[in-house]
Amino acid sequence: MMAMSCKDGKGGAGLDNGKYVRYTPEQVEALERLYHECPKPSSLRRQQLIRECPILSNIDPKQIKVWFQNRRCREKQRKEASRLQAVNRKLNAMNKLLMEENDRLQKQVSQLVYENGYYRQHTQDKGLTSKDTSCESVVTSGQQNRLVPQHPPRDASPAGLLSIAEETLTEFLSKAVGTAVEWVQMPGMKPGPDSIGIVAISHGCTGVAARACGLVGLEPTRVAEILKDRPSWFRECRAVDVLNVLPTANGGTIELLYMQLYAPTTLAPARDFWLLRYTSVMGDGSLVVCERSLNNTQNGPSVPHVPNFVRAEILPSGYLIRLCEGGGSIIHIVDHMDLEPRNVPEVLRPLYESSTMLAQKTTMAALRHLRQIAQEVSQPNVSYWGRRPAALRALGLKLNRGFNEALNGFVDEGWSPIGNDGTDDVTVLVNSSPDKLMALNLAYANGFPAVNNGILCAKASMLLQNVPPAVLLRFLREHRSEWADNNIDAYSAMAAKVGPCSLPGARIGNFTNQVVLPLAHTIEHEELLEVIKLEGFAHYPEDTIIPRDIFLLQLCSGTDENAVGTSAELIFAPIDASFADEAPVLPSGFRIIPLGSTKETSSPNRTLDLASALDVGPAGTKLSTDHLAGDGTTRSVMTIAFQFAFESHLQDNVAAMARQYVRSIVASVQRVALALSPNVGSHCGLRLQLANPEASTLARWILQSYRCFSGSDLLKSNAEGSDVVLKSLWHHSDAILCCSLKSVPGFTFANQAGLDMLETTLVALQDIALEKILDDDGRKALCSEFPLIIEQGFACFQGGICSSSMGRPVSYERAVAWKVLNEEETAHCICFMFVNWSFI
Repeated sequence: MMAMSCKDGKGGAGLDNGKYVRYTPEQVEALERLYHECPKPSSLRRQQLIRECPILSNIDPKQIKVWFQNRRCREKQRKEASRLQAVNRKLNAMNKLLMEENDRLQKQVSQLVYENGYYRQHTQDKGLTSKDTSCESVVTSGQQNRLVPQHPPRDASPAGLLSIAEETLTEFLSKAVGTAVEWVQMPGMKPGPDSIGIVAISHGCTGVAARACGLVGLEPTRVAEILKDRPSWFRECRAVDVLNVLPTANGGTIELLYMQLYAPTTLAPARDFWLLRYTSVMGDGSLVVCERSLNNTQNGPSVPHVPNFVRAEILPSGYLIRLCEGGGSIIHIVDHMDLEPRNVPEVLRPLYESSTMLAQKTTMAALRHLRQIAQEVSQPNVSYWGRRPAALRALGLKLNRGFNEALNGFVDEGWSPIGNDGTDDVTVLVNSSPDKLMALNLAYANGFPAVNNGILCAKASMLLQNVPPAVLLRFLREHRSEWADNNIDAYSAMAAKVGPCSLPGARIGNFTNQVVLPLAHTIEHEELLEVIKLEGFAHYPEDTIIPRDIFLLQLCSGTDENAVGTSAELIFAPIDASFADEAPVLPSGFRIIPLGSTKETSSPNRTLDLASALDVGPAGTKLSTDHLAGDGTTRSVMTIAFQFAFESHLQDNVAAMARQYVRSIVASVQRVALALSPNVGSHCGLRLQLANPEASTLARWILQSYRCFSGSDLLKSNAEGSDVVLKSLWHHSDAILCCSLKSVPGFTFANQAGLDMLETTLVALQDIALEKILDDDGRKALCSEFPLIIEQGFACFQGGICSSSMGRPVSYERAVAWKVLNEEETAHCICFMFVNWSFI
């Protein structure tokens, strides 16, 4: 029976002492059925329920309303109790991890105290017998504990492999829960119930190492299965081949693996590994998967060195997985590698010597992948655009993998380089292998034949300084018009769909708007999958083959500025409007890898080695970055790769187009990076303008037009020379802004005061419309005076209030507007000057 309070004491046979309504099981069943259909029924629906269910006819409708209120309250309490229980389990598991970490740290402190006392006594005893202070003695003593002994070749026979496996297990456990490595907390990581776990990086050990401890809602065997499938979660992993499997007497398995990793940039070779992986169950039921390289073995199988790959080494690493009370697993992950940094340019060595980067791209990536799958298992009915999360993850992996393949251009995948055009700043590769084209040449419903004969990739890398990768990537994502060519986007979309397709030309229309359609994101929002819709216009009626809209599938990651050591990626590919899973994709995009902060001790020219051959403007002007050199310079390397499908007879034309396009993107990125650099100061905008001869011409037109229509000079001094004029206008105390003569006027130029007033940069200036910054009075005044500006060329406005791009109110004493004439005495734009402006 179920009782319900009743205040009025009425209700017939169901009342008990005028206080409660007692429901029969049949009544409760009827109410529960409706509750599952509609937890909050309306008054009409409740009355309908009473009419349809005679067993509820003796209950007052108000009591049914109260029943639903109480039922919703109980459901809310149940969900909250379930949530609190889950949080409690996480906290208990985290507390257990912290206690284990505390025990490990106490052991490490005790060991360090013992070693410190020993070395003190040893030093005192040595000082009594000898006072050798030579440089050789000091250096040798300081490096004594860092010498790596050269072991003789290990036996790789089955018995020898078992010995290596057991030794690997012991060394791995000493790193995972012991004191073999001095671990320090990962910068920016704080443990808690909602955190990814406890993440640490090595300090003072050979190679680079990272360790993580976390709780995942999956069973240990499932966790091990997922982690063994490294290509499914480690984006840099090209392939893992299992060459041999040996069972052991204790029920474990020994696997011999060959693994290849993609190179993250065009400036470094790829890595490969020859590995032993040992899977075993410990006495306490914990599942262990550990591995190490077999670079120094004999009497057994081996893998010869592969051209274009650098043989790197994995030191004892692996996963310790334990069943957690209440469900799920507690996992310890250790990644320890020697990535052979000697084989890359010196400026890129931080990429292979950073434990923080290893933690982000490998150790934490494994934990994030496990958490993502655990969430998908707990919410099996969630779908996005009719697709399951696993299908969307596969799309993201497909984009990333296609980009890596193009960036690396392996010979065994059919890629071959073609000659350059005299400069080697852009590398062009061609792939005409049948396997590569089979996935691309699909028959589409429109009936056009697919005749693409090859795929071309143009790629380049450049060095950036003092620009946070996350900030630059967000700008590239949000302001596609700053670097993308609409004609190229349209050509790529058509070439990947149907053929034949001509080279991009003037017939293809522009795109008026970019619409972002979110698809999915990971738990921590560190990776986004979305569809970009480029809305088009002004196509010729006969050009029915060219779509009015273009769709891009886009993967974006690394937009969090606070994530230390995270690479930022923006990868996209044209897709058909049907968005079919089997649709071919040709990924292109950007990858920005942080190289850390360094202090320049040598010539600043050394930092330009990677970018010195990259042109900035059409005239080949190079932007010097000498002003960026100095203490505390932050660096990153950006790699750009774009793919195009083409017909064989158009290869040379498409290659020339691709080179020019990548060079234009490099120039655009350099200008954007310089404008976004937080350490360059206010001179960055002036430097951008000085590099552009059109800015000097516009400055001269502004001053001449002002003198013509107002009868006075805008500048107090008689400035001569284009650079002097531009500098004087740039540093003018009043805000000077130029607007286009379009139906919706937008800003095309601003001096430093204008940028400060609008709180924007030169790059983002064109996205701001004039009417957006004016208030109602300002818009009315502009509408009334605009004909006067066009006819007479000059107008004055009373003081008022406008807004910056950030929404901050700005007051100005008065405003002046005049028509800017070009060399042909025709109107080029309208210039506004806001006098004595200030933020309110």
